[in-house]
Amino acid sequence: MNIRTIKQALGAMVIEGADGLDAEVDHIYASDLMSDVLAFGKPNSILLTGLATQQAIISAHMAEFKGVVLVRGKKPKDGSGKFARDNNLVLLSTDLDMYDACVVIEAKRNGTALSALATRQEQKSKDMLLSQEFSIAGNDFANAGMVSTEVKSVLKKIGLDPKLVRRVAISTYEAEMNVVMHARKARVQLSVTPNAITVAIEDEGKGIPDVQAAMQEGFTTATEEMRAMGFGSGMGLPNIKRNCDELDVTSEVDKGTRVSMKFFIN
Repeated sequence: MNIRTIKQALGAMVIEGADGLDAEVDHIYASDLMSDVLAFGKPNSILLTGLATQQAIISAHMAEFKGVVLVRGKKPKDGSGKFARDNNLVLLSTDLDMYDACVVIEAKRNGTALSALATRQEQKSKDMLLSQEFSIAGNDFANAGMVSTEVKSVLKKIGLDPKLVRRVAISTYEAEMNVVMHARKARVQLSVTPNAITVAIEDEGKGIPDVQAAMQEGFTTATEEMRAMGFGSGMGLPNIKRNCDELDVTSEVDKGTRVSMKFFIN
């Protein structure tokens, strides 16, 4: 099976290595434990992992894999995209979780129907109370905050705890303002299940060179014009972290940033 077939089966996006999609792979290896990859992985394999760090890409390279697929919509962190590019590794990202990705690939390999996966996806749909998508335009200060306002309105209509709605609204607004100030555009995905609210914002823009530094209070790259409008005090990401239960920020310079926020429903 070649990597192009795997990409198509998973509905994956190519992050690096588009010219290597026709490479043949002999094995699929799924793991988040890099020691296991090094111990049991075989050459000419492709790695499925939720570990979106440079160490995962280096481990795949050391084990002589052909490429890496990041599951659950993960995007590469800390220079891992560049490492993949420099070492001729194909790097993909799929929204499927690891189990479903394995099921899809095995079904493709054997030419079997995806009835089990379809059943799982149907159950996920039943569990989903709401799924809605919005878009944000960069540098559109006139409409900045409108998406956050809509998210707050939707959650209030569902009848969720007002304190929880407030936390979601504040976090979404902070993330929206970051898009308006620093990116060209962004897609916002709001998902509500009986257990949690998830807001994922994925932008196209200049990215964050140092995510760890950006998480510190007071760190800012805002211009004087932005400051004059009352934005860019360096409290955006710290404020998001303070209000949400789980926060995942991944970014690549000159490509964009993905902020995933989760809020548990008691």
